[in-house]
Amino acid sequence: MKRMLAFLLIVVVSLGVIGATSPALFEKSRLGLDLRGGFEILYQATPLYEGGSVTKESLNETAKSLEKRVNQNGASEPEVTTEGSDRIRIRIAGMAEDKEAELRETLVKPANLTFRSMRGCADDAGYCKVELTGQDFQENGASVQQDGLNQFGIAIKLKDASKFAEVTREVAKLPEGKNNLAIYLDGTEISAPRVSGEIPSSEASITGTFTREEAMQLRDTINLGALPLKLEVKYTQSVGATLGKQSLQDTIFAGVIGTVFIVLFMLVFYRIPGLAASVSLIIYTWLLLAAHIALDATLTLPGIAAFILGIGIAVDANIITAERIKEELRNGKSLQSAFRAGSKTSLRTIIDSHVTTIIASLVLFFIGVGSVKGFAITLLLSVLISLISNVLVSRYLLWLMIKSGLFVKPGYYGVKESEIRAL
Repeated sequence: MKRMLAFLLIVVVSLGVIGATSPALFEKSRLGLDLRGGFEILYQATPLYEGGSVTKESLNETAKSLEKRVNQNGASEPEVTTEGSDRIRIRIAGMAEDKEAELRETLVKPANLTFRSMRGCADDAGYCKVELTGQDFQENGASVQQDGLNQFGIAIKLKDASKFAEVTREVAKLPEGKNNLAIYLDGTEISAPRVSGEIPSSEASITGTFTREEAMQLRDTINLGALPLKLEVKYTQSVGATLGKQSLQDTIFAGVIGTVFIVLFMLVFYRIPGLAASVSLIIYTWLLLAAHIALDATLTLPGIAAFILGIGIAVDANIITAERIKEELRNGKSLQSAFRAGSKTSLRTIIDSHVTTIIASLVLFFIGVGSVKGFAITLLLSVLISLISNVLVSRYLLWLMIKSGLFVKPGYYGVKESEIRAL
């Protein structure tokens, strides 16, 4: 009787904890764009200049620049990942549709700022020599300035004042009409101030007929930094918030209906083992959700598919154990002997099946990209937690009910008296 009370206590406490914490877990769940709404872009990177190459370092630097641009536009928790040797994928969930177009434009804006001169250039070549590039400017070093005539311009801080002094000294030596230091943004000349002598300063100025708004926009563009690589959109997907919410509701409803049918199936066909399996299944589902949140994983539709697949794997492990126990009972063994023998013989089969699924999950994770990777992570978590719930939770609950002495008839385990063979 004490063991039955222990069983009931475990069930009541577990269900109480699950019921009390589940709303908070759902609230903290990080939903992907297919469930929350948002957009996804896949870029293919190519070198900025002819003869260049896409390296791992330049791809990572471009990804960091893109993430910086996304964050500065107010997007929450963007996912920026590199794929293969030349691709970058961006996922942004929960962004207002009216800001989406603006962000798409900002993402691919090159913001390539250069200072150029005519040193060593042919007469018809213009400003052919690049003297300073974005690498020479301090990060977030551009600011709006205003002179006494209320003219707006941009002040840019340089990393190396001596280099700027050397450049201005050499440009000042050029003949009149060529002693200009032109400022280009993305290949377009903004201004070309005349240099009359060496400028020993760590700050350069961009002047022109800017309005305050134009100056602020130019400052923000420069501070975004130049992208190390050119980007071409290869794939894009946009999901409205309403459609994402409906997908989530439909998926949860389908999952609940499927779980109810599984529980009914286990109770009808396996009776007491089915009851233990059903309780462990509820605990398994809660543990899997908690693991997702603990790892800060994003829950997507493929992830939910793996989630539900994991429920099937967990049930399958319990069915294997229940069938082995039934087989031992049919062979005429006592209930406790049948439990021990069935648990022992089923363990290897369960471990083998779980290990093969773990291997498949790891292959998908390391080779797959995008949603395939998310599916693999959820499936891997599902298998590991399923193994724990079957070996520890389900079997312990079943052992408590068997040892209570209240369920000794073979019928409680789905075995008819006529099926039992005498030893």
